This record gives sequence, C-alpha cells and structure tokens, in this order.
Amino acid sequence: MEKVFSLIVDNTSGVLSRISGLFSRRGYNIESITAGVTADPRFTRITIVTTGDDDILEQIEKQVSKLVDVRHIKVLEPEASVYRELAMIKVKANAEDRQAIVAMVDIFRAKIVDVASDSLIIEITGNKSKIEAFLNLLSDYEILELARTGIAGLSRGADDVVEL
Repeated sequence: MEKVFSLIVDNTSGVLSRISGLFSRRGYNIESITAGVTADPRFTRITIVTTGDDDILEQIEKQVSKLVDVRHIKVLEPEASVYRELAMIKVKANAEDRQAIVAMVDIFRAKIVDVASDSLIIEITGNKSKIEAFLNLLSDYEILELARTGIAGLSRGADDVVEL
C-alpha cells in the first residue's frame, strides 16, 4: 500500500537528512521525496511517498512525528488532495519524428522547453498516471534522459490548513 505524507518542518540545515536517516535506519522505503520552503520562510514542506502494510505505515507516521524538527504531519488522502509531479524528458527527435512528438506534447498539454538538431526536451506536469501515460506513448522513440521531481501535494480546501 502507498501513502503520501505531508510534513511541515523547521527550515534548518540537516532536517532532510535526519528524516531520510530515520527511514534508512528503520528499513523503510521512500518512493519519492520533495521539499521546498513554505510561504513562511521559517518552515519547509516535505512530501514523502512511501509504501508498506498498515502497521509499517502507522509506525512511519509515529516515528516521523517524534522528530524534533517536525512541526506537523498529515496523510494526504488521494480523494481529498491534489498531487502533481514534474518530468523533463529528453527525446531523440530527427526531422521525421518531430511533428508526431509535437502532436503528443500538445495533446498532453506539455511544453517543449529546448530544441536541438537531434533532440527535444519536454516538460510535463500532472499526476503520476498522466506522466506514465505520456512516457508510454513516447516508448516508440528513444528517451535519452529523464528527470522526475516526485510528488508534491496539498490537501483540498482550507479546513485543515496548519497555522504555525
């Protein structure tokens, strides 16, 4: 089972290392992790996607919440949250292939952010399934490089916004 945790932590050096170290010491897996400063520069939001059975996921939540730097932790339930990921894809593109690739980019509302004589760099944002679907369509072409950010997420509505 997969779970997405949203953490608000102190914006201090080493906090990401301490959190990832906890996962490492306990043998928990991190599927993706993103971090960035919030509207208040004293705090950072970290989104962690992890997997395990119910007991392991409960233990992860408890252990992470005990860390000194962690101010708040919540589970981002899929039906009550918005998740997004960014992927940048460098694809080999000769003159014959460019038109078909550009058509796919347009259909998925992605962007071409760099053009070279032999390749294109495509930027796409969306949920995990959108990015996977786009990558599946690109499988007929040679993907030279791929970079993905991992999931960033927020819960819907203003009811559970944390004031620190």
